[in-house]
Amino acid sequence: MAAEENVTCATCRACCCKLEVMLLGGDDEVPEALTRQDPWGGWIMHRLEDGWCAALDRRTMLCTIYEQRPFICRDYQAGDYDCLEQRAAGLPA
Repeated sequence: MAAEENVTCATCRACCCKLEVMLLGGDDEVPEALTRQDPWGGWIMHRLEDGWCAALDRRTMLCTIYEQRPFICRDYQAGDYDCLEQRAAGLPA
């Protein structure tokens, strides 16, 4: 993994879309059909059988609810340490 790797919309691999996303207070605009309750009673974004977030369009690899996405998704920074770490881990290949 190169520290200077430049992640842009054109080079994004949507690696973060395989991470568990907890919903927080204020995430009221997230469509309920795309959420699930976890075993501890919290709410998370639903992930499909293949592990990808249910809001991800697999053809374009773009979020279908971008304007309504959860706070955690809004706060996640493309190209920061965690993003580059996920890319290096090969999610996805």
